[in-house]
Amino acid sequence: MAMERKWVMKDPADVEKVSRLATELGIDSVLAELLLKRGVETFDQARSFFRPSLDNLHDPFLMIDMETAVERVRKSVVSGGKILVYGDYDVDGTTAVALVYSFFKGITDNVDFYVPDRYDEGYGVSFKGIDWASANGFDLIITLDCGIKANDKVDYAASKGIDVIICDHHLPENELPAAVAVLDAKRSDCHYPFDDLSGCGVGFKLVQGYAMRYGVDFDYLLPLLDLLVVSISSDLVSMAGENRILAYFGLKRLNENPRKGLRAMFSLAKLEAGHIGIDDIVFKIGPRINAAGRMESGRLAVELLTATDDAEASRIASKINDNNNERKNIDREITKEALDMVNNGNCLASENATIVYNPGWNKGVVGIVASRLVEAFYKPTIVLAKSNGFVTGSARSVQGFDLYEAIESCADLLENFGGHVYAAGLTLKEENLEEFSKRIDKFVGDRIRPQMCVPTLEVDCRLDFSQITPKFFRILKQFQPFGPGNSNPVFLTENVYEGGNGRKVGAGGVHMKLDLIQESQPYHQIPAIAFNMSEYFDYIKAGNPIDICYSIVENYYRGSSNLQLRIRDLRERKEII
Repeated sequence: MAMERKWVMKDPADVEKVSRLATELGIDSVLAELLLKRGVETFDQARSFFRPSLDNLHDPFLMIDMETAVERVRKSVVSGGKILVYGDYDVDGTTAVALVYSFFKGITDNVDFYVPDRYDEGYGVSFKGIDWASANGFDLIITLDCGIKANDKVDYAASKGIDVIICDHHLPENELPAAVAVLDAKRSDCHYPFDDLSGCGVGFKLVQGYAMRYGVDFDYLLPLLDLLVVSISSDLVSMAGENRILAYFGLKRLNENPRKGLRAMFSLAKLEAGHIGIDDIVFKIGPRINAAGRMESGRLAVELLTATDDAEASRIASKINDNNNERKNIDREITKEALDMVNNGNCLASENATIVYNPGWNKGVVGIVASRLVEAFYKPTIVLAKSNGFVTGSARSVQGFDLYEAIESCADLLENFGGHVYAAGLTLKEENLEEFSKRIDKFVGDRIRPQMCVPTLEVDCRLDFSQITPKFFRILKQFQPFGPGNSNPVFLTENVYEGGNGRKVGAGGVHMKLDLIQESQPYHQIPAIAFNMSEYFDYIKAGNPIDICYSIVENYYRGSSNLQLRIRDLRERKEII
């Protein structure tokens, strides 16, 4: 059972502004409050929020080096030079490769793609990849979702007569690689208006720039948007600004006219085109694409995403689905072993941070296992395995704590590392492991604040069931697509009880399906689902009142859809903190 979470009400918006916006738009004050908390204060801002437009995408040439990058690609296209599209083996990397490769494949025959092997080459640009490019006569490499720290690799490529264009969205070091062009909105000298594109998003800006400069109609780019929404959702970049526009139209494409590879995956994931949302991508499509790189090869994912034949797409999707099932079994096994290690004290650290190591674990699933350990113990966590003679692993953090900074403080003990505030990867020699673990545990202990050690659930607003009308839900749906920076609102309703039809569902009865009634409105019954909360079932079934935090979702099943509360947390009836 996960740790009990503290419920924290978000600060309310200005009452006068709420009232004015609610009147102006003719909507419930709760919806007006949600809009204000998203920076939407006027009728015009509301219109552009609810009606995203591709006309509001930024000019790609506002990104530093874009002009140089487009001209260098053009040079290869015109002269018949060979272009290698190079990207990482995760969802963002493989969708980016598929997008850029698909676009340039329509313009030149001299283009191919390369995805490094997770186990043999590891993350990012590899010497082996550059050697392969050189042996096969490529004179330009476009890196996607990687390369921003590959200074030595870019120099190596140059020594072999290969130019490199970097498309990345990770934080650069002080010194940029000496590439022909470095496209990364997080560069300190880049004034592009939106700095949270996914790696695939940066690749899209490159092809958009090329299309604008060389007379390719924007309509030619529309089929690429299904790849973009998969990357934006899976990579957990913010669902605001340009990403929200791209994700909105990407979802439209995904539901109305998806590429063959994604369509093949829908049937295996039991999804129905026309009813696919961000959660379906995050929990069903993304993990399957990721599984290719974890269990076999990220190359498979790109082959799936660029397949032009139904039978071929179906064959690859089925193979990837098998990879995903295998990944789930391994991940379950390793999670259990890791939990036992921590509970029995057989870990490298457990006081301030959780650090576990087993040389025999599968390197491909350590990130997933780290996330599970954070759920269980709510501490910054590092899970390590052994690969190619080195200890290698993944780190995951808790809300508010910069784990990347902690890892960076041990740079002298590491062979390499990279990532973000809440998720990172690292490699080190086994003899440095003990010292590394000690230093990380101390660093975390010195800097983590007590409130960071308690999982919290942020609540947007209180809500009465009587406010959940068809009109309310219709407008709430237009807040989508949801994601970081525009998350599905969490509501609190107090003094709720079960109407009598509640039951346990799912394998082993771990979930609950409930029909809920609010004490003050006994005739307004609303269906709800509570995942992994069946330990409360007997208490609820006995007619005891509860307080619930939930999001409102559309439950689509066998041709019909209905409104459903997705319970995020519940507790026996008591006042909120």
